[in-house]
Amino acid sequence: MDAEAIRELTDEEIAEEIRQAEEELFRLRFRKAYQELESSALLRARRRELARLKTIQRERQLLPESAE
Repeated sequence: MDAEAIRELTDEEIAEEIRQAEEELFRLRFRKAYQELESSALLRARRRELARLKTIQRERQLLPESAE
């Protein structure tokens, strides 16, 4: 998901996406430790998506109330 698509989501949808991304990242790390992971690039991609989500969530928190 790119930044523009994330910005179109509501705060609740972003929070849900963050929760799902964290769960998937946990599962990927677990599989990497105990099984063969298809592609290690999946971990990197999911970590970056999680960072994008959290960055945009934080941007919204820092916006002044009058700018909303």
